[in-house]
Amino acid sequence: VQLVESGGGLVQAGGSLRLSCVVSGVSLDVVAIGWVRQAPGKVREPVSCTSIREGSTWYTDSVKGRFTIDSDNAKNVVYLQMNSLKPEYAATYSCVSHATPVYCSHYGFYYYDMDYWGKGTRVTVSS
Repeated sequence: VQLVESGGGLVQAGGSLRLSCVVSGVSLDVVAIGWVRQAPGKVREPVSCTSIREGSTWYTDSVKGRFTIDSDNAKNVVYLQMNSLKPEYAATYSCVSHATPVYCSHYGFYYYDMDYWGKGTRVTVSS
């Protein structure tokens, strides 16, 4: 299984980016998959996840209403649309997945025990 992210870059505050995670080796239908981020000197935190089998999505409070996670099942790609970006959102965003779909529920994302991790894509937000 491989997860390959893209779409990061430099954007001004208030701008938008769309991150992509191309998944190979497993179908999106059978996993929990999502995004975590880590800024320099800060702890890693979950951002959003989706589980097609469970019919669930979840967002951390700070991005609700700004970020949207969706997927193209035919292409096996997961996206994170990020709007109204703030400087505090700057971080390396990594795509992660687990073979247990319930690891993503409407209540949270159990990201501590992910099976697979992408290398990440850097998001920089200028003020």
